[in-house]
Amino acid sequence: MSESTKGFFHYPSSVRMARIRIPSTIVIIFVTVQTGFLLFMYARYSSFMPQSEEKPSQVHILILSSWRSGSSFVGQLFSQHPNVFYLMEPAWHVWVKMYQNSAKVLHMAVRDLVRSVFLCDMSVFDAYMPWKRNLSDLFQWAASRALCSAPACDSFQRTDITSELACKTLCGRYPFSKVEEACKTYSHVVIKEVRFFDLKVLYPLLTDPSLNLKIIHLVRDPRAVVKSREQSVKALARDNGIVLSTNGTKVEDSKYKVMQEVCRSHVQIYETAALKPPNFLKDRYLMVRFEDLVRDPLSEISEMYKFADLSLTPRLKSWVYNITHGQGPGKKKEAFKITSRDAVSVSQAWRNVLSFEKVKKIQEVCKGAINILGYQLVDSEKEQRDLTLDLVLPRRHNQFSWSSFNPKH
Repeated sequence: MSESTKGFFHYPSSVRMARIRIPSTIVIIFVTVQTGFLLFMYARYSSFMPQSEEKPSQVHILILSSWRSGSSFVGQLFSQHPNVFYLMEPAWHVWVKMYQNSAKVLHMAVRDLVRSVFLCDMSVFDAYMPWKRNLSDLFQWAASRALCSAPACDSFQRTDITSELACKTLCGRYPFSKVEEACKTYSHVVIKEVRFFDLKVLYPLLTDPSLNLKIIHLVRDPRAVVKSREQSVKALARDNGIVLSTNGTKVEDSKYKVMQEVCRSHVQIYETAALKPPNFLKDRYLMVRFEDLVRDPLSEISEMYKFADLSLTPRLKSWVYNITHGQGPGKKKEAFKITSRDAVSVSQAWRNVLSFEKVKKIQEVCKGAINILGYQLVDSEKEQRDLTLDLVLPRRHNQFSWSSFNPKH
């Protein structure tokens, strides 16, 4: 072999190192490119996969209704459940403090308070209540079984069915800080509220990732509502003024102007939820009629509990039967109390108590709500008094639409 040929095959060590280094560089480049390609493909694939949103650990239920519609009763159906922290109309404090404003103006303040309560942040009450306060300073606090049992109060167990009288006697002096402490220990936070008149006001709560909100919309035959409102005229006078924007003046609703606003709000809420609702409202709205509830309590309650991810316990079943099978329609002094009554008799009492002239006026201002919510108008006093004539129509999805009133349709 010639010298030149030997030189061709025998390299110095520095050259041999170079031969080793070149393939390493290529490998590094290849690996880098491959990794980048895999990351690109993963990102592209992931964009087509459904994104799993982690829901908050607590379930939040808003019982949305109006005065004298059976909402206190429905509230108790949730309050007495051992897994529920319940507050009855906490926005009462907003309306009392800011009574010179209109309901529409107060919507935002009410919504902010409700959101804070759902998140168990009770510092929101600092703006509306005395700095030094007890449980008993909270509106209708004793209606909450959670505030009558541990950790809020040591006198009752969570599984007990509590009464307001016993709770007021034993638990009223506990500090207000117990409200927040108790709230954080429950899987469900339920609020009953009558101070929302537009479902769209609640959209920020329904799209809030920190909330897991569902809405139970409770309605009642407007004629029965009026009959019940007549038992509590003075108690509703301030709220009437806020609804009618009277700048702080208390008013009676002799001309049914408040009822007109209430009926209009029920139609707006129902139609917003039933006709082309936004995607975020899917499976998060349930309309319940008080009349259906009192006719078949266990079935309706089971449906509400299923919607709220709760189960009906034997003790609650027994309590529900007793509370709906009392004697008579209830007395005037019991207008704001949950007592044992004949619930069906309560729901039909307006047909014997109200004059037909009064019924006609109510039907005039609430005709849209009566139709869309599934009630039957009466055309004579004879029809009104005939209790064999059922004025509660079978439930149907999307029963009626007011779209025919829109010139675009």
